[in-house]
Amino acid sequence: MPFGASSGTSSASSGTSGADAAPGASGSGSSSRRPGYGQLLRTPGAWSFLLPGFAARQPFAMLTIGIVLLVQHTTGSYGSAGAVAAVTGVSMALFAPQSGKLADRFGQRAVLVPGVLVHSASVAALTVLALAHAPLWVLFAAAVPAGASVPQVGPMVRARWAAKLGGSPLMPTAAAFESVTDEFTFVVGPVLATALCTGVHPAAGLIAEAGLTLAGGLLFAAQRRTQPPFGRPSAGEREAHVSALSVPGVRVLAVAFLGIGSVFGGMQVSLTAFSEEIGQPGMNGLLYGLFAAGNMLAGIAIGAIAWKSGPRRRLVLGYGGLAIAASLLWAAHSAVLLGALGLVVGVCIAPALISGFTLVETLVPGSARTEAFTWLTGSVALGQAAAVTVAGRLADGYGASAGFLVPLVGTALALITLVALRSRLAPRSHSRTVARGVGHRVPVTVD
Repeated sequence: MPFGASSGTSSASSGTSGADAAPGASGSGSSSRRPGYGQLLRTPGAWSFLLPGFAARQPFAMLTIGIVLLVQHTTGSYGSAGAVAAVTGVSMALFAPQSGKLADRFGQRAVLVPGVLVHSASVAALTVLALAHAPLWVLFAAAVPAGASVPQVGPMVRARWAAKLGGSPLMPTAAAFESVTDEFTFVVGPVLATALCTGVHPAAGLIAEAGLTLAGGLLFAAQRRTQPPFGRPSAGEREAHVSALSVPGVRVLAVAFLGIGSVFGGMQVSLTAFSEEIGQPGMNGLLYGLFAAGNMLAGIAIGAIAWKSGPRRRLVLGYGGLAIAASLLWAAHSAVLLGALGLVVGVCIAPALISGFTLVETLVPGSARTEAFTWLTGSVALGQAAAVTVAGRLADGYGASAGFLVPLVGTALALITLVALRSRLAPRSHSRTVARGVGHRVPVTVD
């Protein structure tokens, strides 16, 4: 939640997103052909922050599953393991927006460097305490700084894209690319953590997570030339003083992302319990990898399509598909069927994530967008935290199938809220048209 976790956007001043602009709409009547990933990756300086950023965002994908596997090994309880992981998720959800706000104000490097040092030390302390069979309350206490210090690299990468591309038509492609990157971490992270925990040592997953965070985070922070501007807003950006959470649409998206977090958390714990039940604990990584692969592949496809419908409509429709797919998980009693359903659920998550992050462009002023991103990633972490706790208790008491009820309930409640309050996802009045080129304005489609 890991998660990247996990989800693209574009700058408020960047022009309309490919999801919003009418096909062929441009001030000069140019072709509507969408810029490709190859052109995006040739952006000067892009690889300098993409590679270290990929390594540094692994905590979102590895931390929860690493804690669950280690604490379950030392305590024998999925409920206890889920509770410790939940404390980490709640702590991250509470502190992530503050990290984003500080990055907007003082710069990414000033936040990242101390953050990755604290995170690595905190995860190391949690690992040692778990192996020493410390009391549960001690593990809870150690989980707080581990979660609070998770580096918010995904939102920071998106902010760098926005700063580099500005009004470029490549911004929608960057939005999709970041979503795919986040989903790829959910393919690599959980599988790597599970393989290390089951094949090397129960603590190996968390040790690797801490090491990747430290190395990747420091390398990412060192890329000063691509760091977006920071400091006090200009006279025309006084609205940036208002918290991103004060925007009604951001609150609606936060609820929707809580439901997405319930899928990640419920799947992680329940798939682990299912693999134990059938006597093949190593299958957990494969099953979760299928789920994450579906998410990633759908993200690639979405980024390659020039959509005629707006992100608000895509969000509602995509979320409906996610709720339907999640409602079937509890009935799967074979690894083959569960893997297939997990793949479908993963495919349905990508449209909801991408559409939600894309909507941030029209809802939040540019200088507060990192904070908005972190509210959404924090919501995923909070939903995941609640899910691993509840799913862990259900798996302990009633088996893995009961744990899969958590994604069902979480997505259903979030979908009801999303449908009821979808009107609040309309863009700010001054964002209904955006500049494109010189002397031209492009209408924005929001439905």
